Amino acid sequence: MTLSLHAPSRRELIAASGILFAWPFLPRVARAEGRDPRLMVVVLRGALDGLALAAPVGDPGWIKLRGDKALTLEGKTPGLPLDGFFALNPAMPNLHRLYKAGHALVVHATCTPYRDRSHFDGQDVLESGFAKPAMAASGWLNRAFGTIEPEARIDRKGALGVGPVVPLVVRGPSPVLSWTPQRVAPASEDTLMRLIDLYQHSDPALARVLQGRLGLMHMASAGNMDALTPAQREQVAGVAAVRAYFAEAAGTAAKFMARAEGPRVGALSFNGWDTHIDEGAIDGRLGNLLGALDGALAAIETGMGPAWSETVVALVTEFGRTARINGDNGTDHGSGTVALLAGGAIKGGRVIADWPGLKEGDLFEKRDLKATTDLRGVLKGVLKDHLRIEDKALASAIFPDSGAAAPMAGLLG
Repeated sequence: MTLSLHAPSRRELIAASGILFAWPFLPRVARAEGRDPRLMVVVLRGALDGLALAAPVGDPGWIKLRGDKALTLEGKTPGLPLDGFFALNPAMPNLHRLYKAGHALVVHATCTPYRDRSHFDGQDVLESGFAKPAMAASGWLNRAFGTIEPEARIDRKGALGVGPVVPLVVRGPSPVLSWTPQRVAPASEDTLMRLIDLYQHSDPALARVLQGRLGLMHMASAGNMDALTPAQREQVAGVAAVRAYFAEAAGTAAKFMARAEGPRVGALSFNGWDTHIDEGAIDGRLGNLLGALDGALAAIETGMGPAWSETVVALVTEFGRTARINGDNGTDHGSGTVALLAGGAIKGGRVIADWPGLKEGDLFEKRDLKATTDLRGVLKGVLKDHLRIEDKALASAIFPDSGAAAPMAGLLG
C-alpha cells in the first residue's frame, strides 16, 4: 500500500475514475443513538441511461420509444421484475437480490437542477451541490462532513483515498491521503468510441483498427470466445479488466470503511457511461458496464462485513439520456435518470417515482425523460436521517439555494 498526499487539479477532478475519499469520524448524535453509520457515494460519470437500468415496462409508451431495444419481461434476455411497473436490467442480479432483501431501492425520474446537457457542467452541479455550475472548490460531501460535530476523531494526519485523484464531491479543506491500487483502470469502450470518432477522418486506418478491437470486445461479451484467436482473446480481456477494476476499487473502499478505526464517509467515481454509439443495454457495452457495477456492489457488501447493516451506498450520475435510441444505436445527453440507494440501513424493495409518462408530450423538450424528483432532496434525506445533519445546514452550506428540495423522508429502515 502506498499512501501519499495528493492535491488534484480541477481537470483531474472531472476526469477521475475509481477513487475513495473518506474521513475517520463518528457523529456525536449517532454515538448517542448507539449507531456507527457509513456512507459511500458512487459517482457514475458520463450520464447513465436510467431507462436502460430500470425499464418502465408497464408504460404503454415504452416499446414505442425503444422498439426492439426496449428491455421487457419477456424475450431472450428478460428483465428482472421489480414492482410490476419497472424491471431491472438483467446484468444486475446482485442489485436485484439486494432489492428483494429490502437492502436496495431505485429513485426514478430524478436529476439535479441542471438541464443544459454538458458533462463538465453537469458533473460540477452534481458534485459541488450548487444549483448552477460554479467552478466550486469544494463538494457537498466535504461540506456535509464539516457540519458534523464528531464524538471522536481517529489520530490520523489526513483523509484516505483509493485511486489516483479525488472527485469534486469530496474536495475541500480536509487533507487527502491517497492509495492507488496496483490494478490500473483499463480503457473503456467509451474511450475507444471517442478515439474512433476522432480518427475517422484524420487517420481512417487507425480508426478501422480501433473499430476492430471494439468488435472483438462485443464478440467476447456475447460469449463467442471460441471463435477468437489467442491474440484476439488477449484483446477482449478489457471487459474482464473493467469488472475486476470496479470490484477491486469498491471492495477496497469498503474494507477500509469497515474497520473499527477506519473512515465512515467516502466516495468513488467510475467513468464510461456516455453511450452515444452502440449502447447495448442488454448484452453489449452498457450491459457490460452495468454488470461491472453490479459486481462492485457485491464487493462493497462483502467488504463491509457486519458494518453493512449500518451502511448506505448512494449511486448517482450527472443526468440521464434521451428517451429514444439515436441513429447510431445509442442515446444522447438527456435529463431524467435513476439514483440507486443500497445498504443494510436502507428501507428497500421499492421504486420511488413520480412517474411523468413517456408520451411525446410528457417528455422534457420532447426528447428526455422528465425529471420529477430533485436529486438534492434524495441526498438531503440520506444525510439528515443517516448522519443526522440539520435541515438548516442542508439547505444552506451543503446544498445552497435548495430550500424547495425538501429532504426525502423514509429512505432508511
